[in-house]
Amino acid sequence: MTPNWTIEALLPADCGWVEDFIRQHWGAAEVIVHGDVYFPAELPGFVCREERQVLGLVTYRFAAGDCEVVSLDSLRESEGIGSALMTAVVAAARGQKCGRVWLITTNDNLTALRFYQKRGFQLLRITPGAVDEARKHKPEIPMLGHAGIPIHDEIEFGLPLD
Repeated sequence: MTPNWTIEALLPADCGWVEDFIRQHWGAAEVIVHGDVYFPAELPGFVCREERQVLGLVTYRFAAGDCEVVSLDSLRESEGIGSALMTAVVAAARGQKCGRVWLITTNDNLTALRFYQKRGFQLLRITPGAVDEARKHKPEIPMLGHAGIPIHDEIEFGLPLD
């Protein structure tokens, strides 16, 4: 069955709704990973839409010859939305001749751990206590995550683009 949704690159005019989307799904306009603060509304990305309804969003940045995924949200799981958004990011990274696509998730996000590994991403590093540190700057980060798991650690995944 062919999906009724499309994947489109974000445009500068999308900045306002992207900020609202991130606030709604991440608790604030900023995302803190590996000690750095990012504002996804200011980053390149892709949106999945069905007609005018947003079904998913991914934002990323290029740095040091790599592509870092900063945020990924799919509002309807198991429909291929997250996969299609990641495919678009990988294509953009290849277009920029990046060596890899990488990202950070948290220890509680079992869905993400499964999602990335199924798509060829390798577990690269666990940083114990990184989320506890981030919480000092962004107290909106909850103490408990998916399935009631305490959130403490960052987990880095990478996909080589050789």
